[in-house]
Amino acid sequence: MRFDKNQPFITVSALLAFVGVSVGLMVLIVAMAIMNGFDKNFEDKLFTMNYPLSIYPKTLQNINENLLNKLRKKFPDLKFSPYISSQAIIKRGDKLDGGMLFGVNFKDESKINPIVKKAVGVKKIKKFQVIVGKGIKDMFFLRNGDKITLIFTQNSPAGFSLIPTMKRFKMVGSFNSGLIAYDKVYMYTTLQSLQAILHFKPDEFSGIHIYSKNPQIDIKKIKKFLPGSAGVIGWWQQNGNFFAALALEKRSLFIVLMLIILIASLNIISSLLMIVMSRRKEIALLLSLGASKKEVRKTFFYLGMVIGGSGIITGVILGFIAMYILGSFDIISLPADVYGMSRLPLDLSFNDFIYIVFGAIVIVSFSSYYPSKQISKIDVLTTLRD
Repeated sequence: MRFDKNQPFITVSALLAFVGVSVGLMVLIVAMAIMNGFDKNFEDKLFTMNYPLSIYPKTLQNINENLLNKLRKKFPDLKFSPYISSQAIIKRGDKLDGGMLFGVNFKDESKINPIVKKAVGVKKIKKFQVIVGKGIKDMFFLRNGDKITLIFTQNSPAGFSLIPTMKRFKMVGSFNSGLIAYDKVYMYTTLQSLQAILHFKPDEFSGIHIYSKNPQIDIKKIKKFLPGSAGVIGWWQQNGNFFAALALEKRSLFIVLMLIILIASLNIISSLLMIVMSRRKEIALLLSLGASKKEVRKTFFYLGMVIGGSGIITGVILGFIAMYILGSFDIISLPADVYGMSRLPLDLSFNDFIYIVFGAIVIVSFSSYYPSKQISKIDVLTTLRD
């Protein structure tokens, strides 16, 4: 590997292979860390706004308080929050927009939803008072104490016709989940408010939100306990398409960036092939003096592994340095109103790190194996005669 003035391109090619593997691995580590960071950030936000588990009715009959009490007694380690939900049209002045209104017990809801807990604070929400998302607040230019009209799908008789039910609510607070899709739609009021508007009985609900630290395990237990008229669904099932798209994007990015390392490894093949061609006499002499072809192949294989291996080690070091710099300094700023965060999220999982390093080692190994195999094609007698 020493620099040869007569054939400088061999050293340059080996150096390019080293740099290519290093840079490719660094980019792959940073890219996977960013993808994981975004995934985890979105997952945390969706986890909060969608709730780990939700119980819903399978028939026209609503969930009743009797089932809620049985669940609390059977699963004392879980937190339950009954709710009533309804779509509504928000009206203020000449502006109209659609929304989703939840009637909740704020004491129970605050235990499982930190966004609502922060918005409520020490306030006591009364009947026909509402907490809205930041998107709704900005769209209708609302301030605490302002009133908005909500138009429901529930019809009320008026003379010889039916008209939609309308009710004015007083806005007493707002929340910011960091996800515009929820902040522009979600509103929270008391259970009693929606029970009165939608004609629910005092002990009836649309469903029950559940907080669980292990929802994938608890959903199986709850399914067995629930009667046939009720079902349970997890937040990951409600957003399956979204996370499937993120996983596909992550795999695609991994494959594309791994191709950078593959392209860089082609320089390992070219540099080793040139070394083999330029050292044909020395190889022939070694073989004639008793060295086996296997020993000589190992020498050139190890040479390729030194070039690629040093590139892998350097790439890992550069990757972690880049992650530290991007995570510690505001080099890249994100629009907080779009992503719900202003700093680039970085979170490299251990599994991804192992896959990256293993994939790089496999590519470098194959790149080193092919040139070393060409040694077996050298004819010792012909090479020495020439």
